[in-house]
Amino acid sequence: MIVIIVAIDQATKYFAKLYLYGKGSVTFINKVIDFVYAENTGAAFSSFTGGRWFFVALTAVFLIITFAYMYKGKGQNNLWLFWSLGVMNAGAIGNLIDRICYGYVIDFINPTFVNFAVFNIADCAVTLGTVSLIIFFIFDIIKEKKADEQQA
Repeated sequence: MIVIIVAIDQATKYFAKLYLYGKGSVTFINKVIDFVYAENTGAAFSSFTGGRWFFVALTAVFLIITFAYMYKGKGQNNLWLFWSLGVMNAGAIGNLIDRICYGYVIDFINPTFVNFAVFNIADCAVTLGTVSLIIFFIFDIIKEKKADEQQA
């Protein structure tokens, strides 16, 4: 799953650079999504611009910790948790490749139905994995409370 997500992310960024660089905005779905080439040197939503190696190091530490957890810890015992962390890691790897190779992350998906930042497939993976992880923790907390109540 991780390899597939990273491959899709890198392929779409390759085509974005090939076909969108210097061409402005291209409508994909009218009044919903445009494609536009953008180079993000910062974190999410272009915040903290210019911190290339800081973000490389931060991402590397995140990946080491989450992969260790997934393969040595509790991650293997729960498919939902394993999937959530895997999707987050795939997105982190996709953007890490860009930061190392180019010094910036290639973004190209521009939602025009709302005022939002330009993003990419890796960003989607990080976001979906994070949302899934939060939902997992909520359900896990509820499950533990019910188990505690039944023991009492």
